[in-house]
Amino acid sequence: MFALIDADAFYCSCEILFEPSLRGRPLVVLSNGDGCVVSRTEEAKALGVKMGQPMFQLRYLVRSKGLVARSSNYELYAEISDRFMSLAAGLGPLIEQYSIDESWLGDLDGIKDLTRRAHAIRSRILRWVGIGSGVGIAPSKTLAKLCNLVAKNSSRKPGSYPSELAYVCNWADLDPDTRRLLLQRTEVGDVWGIGGKLAPQLISRGVMTALDLANMPPGYVRSTWGLVMERTVRELNGISCIPLEEIPPSRQQIAVTRSFGKPVWELPLLIEAVSEFTSMAAEKLRKGKLRAGAIHVFIRTSPFRHSPRFYNSAVMQLGAPTSDSKVLVGAAISALKSIFEPDYLLAKAGVILLDLTPATQQQQDLLAPPAERDQSLLMEAMDSINAKYGRGTLHVASLADERIRSSTWRPKQQMRSPRYTTRLDEIPVVHA
Repeated sequence: MFALIDADAFYCSCEILFEPSLRGRPLVVLSNGDGCVVSRTEEAKALGVKMGQPMFQLRYLVRSKGLVARSSNYELYAEISDRFMSLAAGLGPLIEQYSIDESWLGDLDGIKDLTRRAHAIRSRILRWVGIGSGVGIAPSKTLAKLCNLVAKNSSRKPGSYPSELAYVCNWADLDPDTRRLLLQRTEVGDVWGIGGKLAPQLISRGVMTALDLANMPPGYVRSTWGLVMERTVRELNGISCIPLEEIPPSRQQIAVTRSFGKPVWELPLLIEAVSEFTSMAAEKLRKGKLRAGAIHVFIRTSPFRHSPRFYNSAVMQLGAPTSDSKVLVGAAISALKSIFEPDYLLAKAGVILLDLTPATQQQQDLLAPPAERDQSLLMEAMDSINAKYGRGTLHVASLADERIRSSTWRPKQQMRSPRYTTRLDEIPVVHA
């Protein structure tokens, strides 16, 4: 048996957690640069706000309907996510974190009264963290995802599914007629793995619901759409084809790209920005216990601004795979200097780490100087200090101190809430 626990409108929930006056109001959280909607409350959905919708299209709702917008506060969201996941892990012995607000739990077959346990874990998360969630339990991942949808929609969309399945839906507790009803009421586009591209093809063939898809002959599905679609059909019939991944597969690359808050045309500001992007990517690299063999740096102007266009990029091969921030930042700066040209109003830059390999598979160079072999310990110490005192407490020299760091190139975050749980100078103050 598998379980999927998923937080309710996670980014919005984190904002409401520290600003309770937002509860019950239409709220959206925006992407980097305050561009598009990446999270929305039910009240915002009722106003017709779509995921990915540009903010400039919603300004009339701010004026006429009281829509509230917040800039992304990923530092806060990541810390709240850690709390959420630590409690979610109590549901089962095996866990796979699927995203910042979703986790799969596995090996649940021997747990007695699993539905009651799921309700208890969900209630504990709500009490201790303050974030609502839904839990779906089933013999396959695809069915668990569908049950999670049922659990969440039963509470927030009365009448869509049976109300007794609100918050927790366990496929094993349902009789055949109820299972058929759930599949019949679920649109085929809402099935995990189908999405917006495959749904129109299926609908054109009369496959309108999850029940229609589950009833399709697997051989026909495979010959028409391939093995992945056949696997989805089998999973909808309770046959587990997608295992739990306690250790996620190695990533092919790690990218950190940002649009600038204002145009940048000076090399020192670009060096500062690229140094920060590379440091962030290196931190992700070490967290994943990986090393990079090459680094790709690019800069470009805006395609929407009426000014000369420019795009350039460079890839630097590293002498040996590394996760050392100093080495990576040095290579990124060299790549940047090789492609930079003055007088262009640059709007975006990015760093992509390539040729990733597990750190455990790299043979140590016994001929390297001792100081060079000790760099991993230095990086571990830097990560520990930054985790305790805040990102950027220790950093490479090309990244200026946060107190004097330029804000010219930084993405717009004009509506960001305080980082309540990770910055000492932004902790809430209560006056009694």
